[in-house]
Amino acid sequence: MFPVPHQPRLKEGEQIMARMKFLCDTERCIECNACVTACKNENEVPWGVNRRRVVTINDGQPGERSLSVACMHCSDAPCAAVCPVDCFYTTDDGVVLHDKDICIGCGYCFYACPFGAPQFPSGAAFGSRGKMDKCTFCAGGPEEDNSAEERHKYGSNRLAEGKLPLCAEMCATKALLAGDGDVVSDIYRDRVTWRGASGLGSGWGIAYPDGDQTRRRGRDLDGKAAGGE
Repeated sequence: MFPVPHQPRLKEGEQIMARMKFLCDTERCIECNACVTACKNENEVPWGVNRRRVVTINDGQPGERSLSVACMHCSDAPCAAVCPVDCFYTTDDGVVLHDKDICIGCGYCFYACPFGAPQFPSGAAFGSRGKMDKCTFCAGGPEEDNSAEERHKYGSNRLAEGKLPLCAEMCATKALLAGDGDVVSDIYRDRVTWRGASGLGSGWGIAYPDGDQTRRRGRDLDGKAAGGE
């Protein structure tokens, strides 16, 4: 038995906020870099800065896998833990953002992040590389939503418009999932379950018995992989 995490008691009318998360399905990623291009275009990311990148392991060998990587918006972000000026903050949706007006470009976050998410516009010594830049989950920054200043500093704020990050929306194979962590995990769990079931026998009727195949196939191939059905 696993311990059940404590859930805070909600007042009448209150709702639990979503915890926004990314997940890349390596069985589907084809290294097309559409997510990288979408991010750069949507957020007008400066040259030399890559908020998202595709990493390929065992390139050209058996077991080759590709993975789209960016800031994972950790629940207990190590970048925030080491920042000497506390420029990081977490939104109610669980998105980890930072204030460029406070950032001093020291590079501590760069060394603390296991995903290499913090980026700097210059290759000079830390302290003179400029303000740190990273994936914002298309949630902008501390300025007013969708203001010109927010757009200039942090790029697009699609979350304020009720949209999900464009990198996930543009993924042709639905490998990159983005949205409420519970919904993302349900989609991925369903995929893994039916991949395993397909190996129990041969033929479409074995993998997807009775009349359930249309619903299952639709969810796996055509569902909203950017954040749920």
